Amino acid sequence: MNILLQKFDTKLDTAPFSKIKNENYLPAFQEGIKLAKAEIDAIVNNTKNPTFENTIETLAFSGDTLDRISNIFFNLNSAETSEEMQKIAQEVSPLLSEFGNDITLNADLFAKVKTVYDQRDTLNLNTEQTTLLDKQYKSFSRNGANLAEDKKNQLREIDKELSKLSLQFGENVLAETNAFELHLTDEKDLAGLPEGTIEAARSLAKAQEKEGWIFTLDHPSYIPFLTYADNRELRKKMAIAFGARCFQNDKLDNQEIVLKIAKLRFDRANLLGYKTHAHFVLEERMAQNPEKVLSFSNDLLAKAKPAALKEFEQLSAFAKKLDGIEKLEKWDGAYYSEKLKQQLFNLDDEKLKPYFQLEKVLNGAFSIAGKLYGLTFTEVFDIDKYHEEVMTYEVKDENNDLVAVFYADFFPRKGKRNGAWMTSFKSQYIKNGVNERPHISNVCNFTKPTETKPSLLTFNEVTTLFHEFGHGLHGMLANTTYPSLSGTSVYWDFVELPSQIMENWCYEPEALALFANHYETGEVIPQEYVEKIKESASFQEGLATMRQLSFGLLDMAWHGQDPTNITDIKAFETEQFASTQLYPDVKENAMSTAFSHIFQGGYSSGYYSYKWAEVLDADAFAYFQEKGIFNKEVATKFKDNVLSKGGTELPMELYKRFRGQEPKPDALLKRAGLI
Repeated sequence: MNILLQKFDTKLDTAPFSKIKNENYLPAFQEGIKLAKAEIDAIVNNTKNPTFENTIETLAFSGDTLDRISNIFFNLNSAETSEEMQKIAQEVSPLLSEFGNDITLNADLFAKVKTVYDQRDTLNLNTEQTTLLDKQYKSFSRNGANLAEDKKNQLREIDKELSKLSLQFGENVLAETNAFELHLTDEKDLAGLPEGTIEAARSLAKAQEKEGWIFTLDHPSYIPFLTYADNRELRKKMAIAFGARCFQNDKLDNQEIVLKIAKLRFDRANLLGYKTHAHFVLEERMAQNPEKVLSFSNDLLAKAKPAALKEFEQLSAFAKKLDGIEKLEKWDGAYYSEKLKQQLFNLDDEKLKPYFQLEKVLNGAFSIAGKLYGLTFTEVFDIDKYHEEVMTYEVKDENNDLVAVFYADFFPRKGKRNGAWMTSFKSQYIKNGVNERPHISNVCNFTKPTETKPSLLTFNEVTTLFHEFGHGLHGMLANTTYPSLSGTSVYWDFVELPSQIMENWCYEPEALALFANHYETGEVIPQEYVEKIKESASFQEGLATMRQLSFGLLDMAWHGQDPTNITDIKAFETEQFASTQLYPDVKENAMSTAFSHIFQGGYSSGYYSYKWAEVLDADAFAYFQEKGIFNKEVATKFKDNVLSKGGTELPMELYKRFRGQEPKPDALLKRAGLI
């Protein structure tokens, strides 16, 4: 009996992680696909006339066993992988891609969906049903249902190849990140580094039974090193290693993979009748087309660039005055920015970290969710987990009804990819009158506790925790009928609104008072620090905006044109970065080869959405500020119109219902100090 194919005999239907063995996955996927195919066949072979209920709704609830297996496997492949799991992923991905094509290219199924779609004006559907019908019809028409048979086969081949390539891309980045370490044995090389960072490096060396200190390319090690290490040569070594990931013409090189992915995406879009991959993707986004994205990005760039140039000049002059640095390099940016920030605001992360103990920050996020949305989070110890560091919570509402199960996984380890993300092990949906509640997970890579200190977060890590928790709330508070429209299943340039708006509370004295207590004395963070955090919030915002826009423009360059003639990734990037480049180029480095967001995650043609959603979040938070940051009425409107609605309506309609108007970019520019 395969545990993944049985009804889980667990508390709240949670995944029985400790009982799942690697050998369960492949047979479970094969059987899950078989079950899902049988459900599709039942729809196709139904002799009754196609209706919304027997076709669209039945299709929406099909494949739930397969979905559950996929969620468990692929989430673990990101958070707790192994060579064996990566092999399984390589085997399973083409099967899933093939199965997806079996559905969207099934002519008989599409005919039934189209019959219902053509009658849509006479069916008296509610808003959510109308959206589901529209999305299902488009999932066929936009993915090859109208193609001739030979073209359908071509599409299948492309999709199969793409699924393998993006997996390989991610595996290479993880392997390359894990392969590098900076092993130091001379204490002089540690000058400038914070005590906590040194202690963590010492622990890592001890764990490997080595003398001295080990630093890695994992963010909690890499970022403090670049920010604080006085030894410029060592900063250079770390920065070049980070920027050279998968760009070294060795077995982990991603250059060919990047070129293949870009070309295959372009071919796929052409096959489906779209000019480019970006045209295909953006048709189902708030931004609608590449022209609008470029106009939005270039408009913001025009406003940010003068500020960025001024900030870069100021930073260069500061580095020259302080250390005689003639030319600021990429490995100098974070180091001198931090020094300048300390000088201007007398504030640095090391002063702040004692007030941001991980457990307290997490409880602070819980308290804020309680004040806004009436939620309570209770840690429980009888829910199975996939790693001992994971914490599990039951989330309940004011009536003590279950809202969600929440998993929190906060520290880096070998089998976990870099970065921070939110995901779900089980979606929310309503079936047979039962509201199935979601199982949501936040995964981050924060500084680990050491022998003498708990996990103390930098302010940047605090905002990251709140950001991912915002995505988490979007998943937890979901309240829709169909799983495919639930939670974060929204337009990609809308999905960052719930996450980015949460970051705003990190800057508010009223919110900080709930969790920013000194880990040893319990003293609340001093008011002067809070003021400095607020003051410094727009420090070098021009540079930060320009950096973010450069990533979005690189993404659009890969996907908004024909990439066939691109042969040299480095040359291509140099050209794309021309309008945003401030630091001298580093010949050993390329960005695309480790740009996981767009070549492994789902952000291809969508990286602009961070900035797009910032316009929404600044405008939305301005409404909270106007009425009070814990105003129940505004919070309820946000919950009812944004967080709980998922993808059931067009995002702009939901936003206007919450805000009463379309967003204005002024709030963002003002917050960033750009106007």
